[in-house]
Amino acid sequence: MVPHLITALTGPINELEQRILESMPAIERWFRLEWMEHTPPFYTSVDVRNAGFKLAPVDTNLYPGGFNNLTPEMLPLAVQAAMAAIEKICPEAKNLLLIPEKHTRNTFYLTNVARLIQIFSLAGLNVRVGTLDETIKEPTRLDLPDGSHIMVEPLVRTKRRLGLKDFDPCTILLNNDLSAGIPKVLENIHEQYLLPPLHAGWAVRRKSQHFDAYEEVAKKFAKLLGMDPWLINPMFAKCGEVDFANGTGQECLQSNVDALLSKVRRKYKEYGINEKPFVVVKADNGTYGMGIMTVRDAKELADLNRKTRNKMSVIKDGQEVSEVIIQEGVPTYERINEAVAEPVVYMIDRYVVGGFYRVHAERGIDENLNAPGSSFVPLAFAESHHLPKPGEKPGASAPNRFYMYGVIGRLAMLAASYELEATDPDAEVYE
Repeated sequence: MVPHLITALTGPINELEQRILESMPAIERWFRLEWMEHTPPFYTSVDVRNAGFKLAPVDTNLYPGGFNNLTPEMLPLAVQAAMAAIEKICPEAKNLLLIPEKHTRNTFYLTNVARLIQIFSLAGLNVRVGTLDETIKEPTRLDLPDGSHIMVEPLVRTKRRLGLKDFDPCTILLNNDLSAGIPKVLENIHEQYLLPPLHAGWAVRRKSQHFDAYEEVAKKFAKLLGMDPWLINPMFAKCGEVDFANGTGQECLQSNVDALLSKVRRKYKEYGINEKPFVVVKADNGTYGMGIMTVRDAKELADLNRKTRNKMSVIKDGQEVSEVIIQEGVPTYERINEAVAEPVVYMIDRYVVGGFYRVHAERGIDENLNAPGSSFVPLAFAESHHLPKPGEKPGASAPNRFYMYGVIGRLAMLAASYELEATDPDAEVYE
């Protein structure tokens, strides 16, 4: 099933799909060469928006928390990719310590943790779960809706190593995005592999750095295909000194929003797109769809009501927002049963392992779908989406559509590897 795209079935996206399919050997070779130079993040998920005239990533997560939304058919791929990733990092690995988010009552999230345990156990590792929650003093059983359970245990830190009681792992996998800052217990670990590295967490990472890197990747890729990079790249700007609570820094925000809307209007005119452009203002760090608003006119920012200011001023773990990224809005014209949908692509190492649709019946085409009330539909990715079907008409074949989403997902993942190299505190500097 290809989700129903409500824009005309001809147009730039189908041309893009055609071009991507025709260039598949060149694309795969290009990715191979890039991965010889750059290390992919350990695992990644990318939110993609398909506007019919443009297909672009709008968010790249380096601590994906939705592995439970992948269908069972996707499990073998995930296990193979996990094996490849571990083999590269620590071939003799035996024990893996998984450190999840602290929210022990969110059963959707805990089901994701259970799925990660399953994937890495099937990849041949002993997996145990350690928690950063200091109120948990002894092994604690957390029950899941399907009748299974996971055990979380308190972390044990020695001078150079981190583990659990009677469990010494060679690899530590974080599924916690460090929004609240870097916990002391994770610092200065010397003889173990910590994945992803600490500077991938939101304590350090910035979306504007990621989209800077993505712009570079999109230009290289567009050159390979002989196309306009704008078709796969959301333009953006950033503001570093915004205080929503006190209403300061508004001028910076308004002038950047105005400038970006003008740029988007020019592009729409160039491509004959009769839509009203919009931008999305969001916190430059952090996830969970918090601290996000859609703006169609810079004037709207002049008198934000208290509710909006409060919503924008704080993100996950109570972190205050002072830096924002202003991103070109990419509407999503995909529908599943009349509800607005966006594809989310999941990767382990450099392999696409699956994906699903985030669907929200209450939200519009220009709104953030990562919000209470969204549901996840793995339907569309039920078939293999790795092997495109040559000769099928663009827009008609699910494997082709998902191959294309996988290409965009991998471009965003490559951008994340550029970004992590640029921000690595331990990188050697060559004069």
